[in-house]
Amino acid sequence: MIFRGLNCMLTLAATALALLLALALGWTVSEVGSLNELNQSIAGTTDARRGAYRATATALAGDEHAGLRAASSIILLQDSADSPTAEAATPEPATDAAPATATPRPDDFDLPKLLVPREPADGKWLSGTRVPRPAPETYRAHRLINIMLLGSDAQTADNFIRTDTMVIVSLNVETGTVAMLSLPRDLFVYIPHGNMGRLNTAFGIGENLQWDPGRGFGLLRQTIFYNFGINVHYYARVDFAGFEAIIDRLQGVDIAVDCAYRDYYPIGNAEERRTGSRGYRWRTLPVGYHNFDGFDALWYARTRKYTDDFDRGRRHQLLVRAIWRKARSLGLATTLPQLWPELTDIVDTDIPFDLMLRLLPFVINLDLNDVASFTFKKNYHTVQWTTRDGWLVLLPQREAVAQLMQALYTPPSKYQSVLTGPSIAVYNASGEENWDIVASERLRWDGYNAIALGALADGKDYASNQLTDRAATVKGSLVPGILSALNMDLEQVEVDASADRDYDYEVIIGRDYESCTYGVLPLDG
Repeated sequence: MIFRGLNCMLTLAATALALLLALALGWTVSEVGSLNELNQSIAGTTDARRGAYRATATALAGDEHAGLRAASSIILLQDSADSPTAEAATPEPATDAAPATATPRPDDFDLPKLLVPREPADGKWLSGTRVPRPAPETYRAHRLINIMLLGSDAQTADNFIRTDTMVIVSLNVETGTVAMLSLPRDLFVYIPHGNMGRLNTAFGIGENLQWDPGRGFGLLRQTIFYNFGINVHYYARVDFAGFEAIIDRLQGVDIAVDCAYRDYYPIGNAEERRTGSRGYRWRTLPVGYHNFDGFDALWYARTRKYTDDFDRGRRHQLLVRAIWRKARSLGLATTLPQLWPELTDIVDTDIPFDLMLRLLPFVINLDLNDVASFTFKKNYHTVQWTTRDGWLVLLPQREAVAQLMQALYTPPSKYQSVLTGPSIAVYNASGEENWDIVASERLRWDGYNAIALGALADGKDYASNQLTDRAATVKGSLVPGILSALNMDLEQVEVDASADRDYDYEVIIGRDYESCTYGVLPLDG
């Protein structure tokens, strides 16, 4: 079990850079399924929500571009959308070149070609909605390797694979940065087998149809390209049993939890918890800095009693980051080549071993500060819709989604880099343990150079958060971004310019700290 956990964990470190797989495991598996389905809706004003969180936070746990630069890897066309058998047409010429000022890209990665799905008839309707036109291919200015991380529970009653976790990890081999994007499972999209459906069913449909080429991933890959203009090259798929093993092999991972969660939790020892044989009790996970074993990490990843898939996608990224941080600190990624045969017994992937070896140095040296995270936003990137069959699904909003995909492909500027950006000191005066770590992690999620410094020297507690602007700059000020990330108001800001300063901004976390702005509902009771 221990060796198996190590394999899984390193697969996480291996696929797509090893980081990509590293990300794969934690993420992929953590997303699958939920203990309870929730049909109730809880309404509340902003003030009510803040009040609810303050009451539960300390509870005990119970510009569009014409084309791609350089040669595109998308050169084939599916002959018929009505047949799973794909026939290659004459390769198309490369698309328009990028501006002459673009950084040259390396050409030594022989990536798999994408078979582009043929478009359905213009104006066609399926499942009560008009079939969308194909999304324009997302402009890329750099050489990218994209890996799709998938999570599915093999133990389904109907023996149909649903990839409830879908994460695109984009490796920029020129800038040395990585970007991750989670895709909601209920996105209602055109699937190139000829119908509309939930995105999480595309892989299973491809497997059942023995889709050619690529079976499940082949159909999913075409679906992603048709609807989002993103070409994914490889995939890695795991179930969540391996996820628990990874966490346990690492002796747990540390997570900064900035939203309080409550859901049912199984009673008893490890085996009884896994089977639920002794029933369930309510458990509240408070705001704080927690160490999770495999079971609790999976519970945290899956819960959606008071939340939704958008927030779950964010939590999965937090877990992936935590796994990578812990694995790297233990030096596990360096042993990946020796463990590759065992890894491929656990993880279903088409990432070539030689590619993994070439990317391994990059993965080992990758800093989490060079990893950007993106998620869909409810009612902006999607709108809720009910199909004629009564399914509650999400329709992608074309323009907003196109901007999101472009952001995924755009590496951060040097100014945006955590290591080079203005510094933010975070102190804890809340009376709650480690809330400075929670706040600093929240800021770092948004790309800020924040550091947790513990309690104030005088040991006093503050009733309210406070932000001191010691840089006092108008252009490029981080004040609006800090306020937004930490859910603070302008009244909590003071300007005290200092040329001889240790930090550009100082944040004091008080008892009213509440940065949960992800649509998580207030806990009742």
